[in-house]
Amino acid sequence: MKLDLYQQSGDKKGTIDASDKLFAAPVNDELMRLALVRQMSNARQANAHVKTRGEVRGGGKKPWRQKGTGRARFGSSRNPIWRSGGVAFGPRNVRNYDKQMPKKARRAALFSGLSQKVSSQAVFALDKFEVKTPKTKDFKSLFDKLPVERSLLVVLGERDINLEKSAANLPNVKIILVDYLNLHDLLKYEKVMFMESALKKAEELFLK
Repeated sequence: MKLDLYQQSGDKKGTIDASDKLFAAPVNDELMRLALVRQMSNARQANAHVKTRGEVRGGGKKPWRQKGTGRARFGSSRNPIWRSGGVAFGPRNVRNYDKQMPKKARRAALFSGLSQKVSSQAVFALDKFEVKTPKTKDFKSLFDKLPVERSLLVVLGERDINLEKSAANLPNVKIILVDYLNLHDLLKYEKVMFMESALKKAEELFLK
């Protein structure tokens, strides 16, 4: 598999070899769907929370005597059908949304996402990005010369503070380490740019 390789000037340098197992794997749409649902579900937090009748303040005294009033019997004014009462069957913050998926299936889904991006010519590589001090202007200049129209996901082999800070103020650019490469980001961003060092590390991480 060959990927286009660009220079920091924005000019095309040539091509670079990439693993067929990563970038030319069979695309399994159903596996990608399951992996994406799992990822989004695991990122979900159970923030919604209501109090039950036993947690609402007040309601210790019986509103009226059990018999003889002609009204329905009640033991507490914090009954769910009363105003200011507790909530029955409401959302609780103890709910667990985690989903499990075998490691091999997650890897296969990621490879499917990469292969799908390659098939639509949305993956390329950059040999290096070197600046003395981080400047948004420098990365924006490179961004404008690359074959990108809307958004870009940049995959690094290792931390690069200058590159990360240079792209931090661009809302349509995201920088991640290859260790955290995931299906959601692959599908969200229009183009994916691997640093040359990230391609080698990706093979070491995912093909062992």
